[in-house]
Amino acid sequence: MNVRRKIALFVSATALTAGLTATGLPTAVAAPAHPAKPAAECGVRSDGRLYCGNKAGAKGYADRSYRSATRGTLVGTFSWFQCWGHGDPHPGGNDIWYWTELDNGAWGNVPAVDVSTGQDPAPGLREC
Repeated sequence: MNVRRKIALFVSATALTAGLTATGLPTAVAAPAHPAKPAAECGVRSDGRLYCGNKAGAKGYADRSYRSATRGTLVGTFSWFQCWGHGDPHPGGNDIWYWTELDNGAWGNVPAVDVSTGQDPAPGLREC
């Protein structure tokens, strides 16, 4: 192919691409920026514990109250919870708190607003 023909082909391709862009037609199909993630697990397993997503950095409290001492946090976004109990109301619109071992090894109460349950208390988890 000679140089003149290559230039003509390049100019034609450029014009065609510009025309498609100007008409709003896609020049290529783009992949979604963030592929859909499967729904996170949230349920009670055979060991009786609730395994569920949680807010990163969720705090665990000594008592079921924001006024009590903070015992530690849940650094990750998926944890297990031993049981649940009633406590002070929290921004989640209820008074359910979940008992778990925090990432520092201490045990604490995490408000349900920080746990990704579909309903509170989580079905099948025992009360403590």
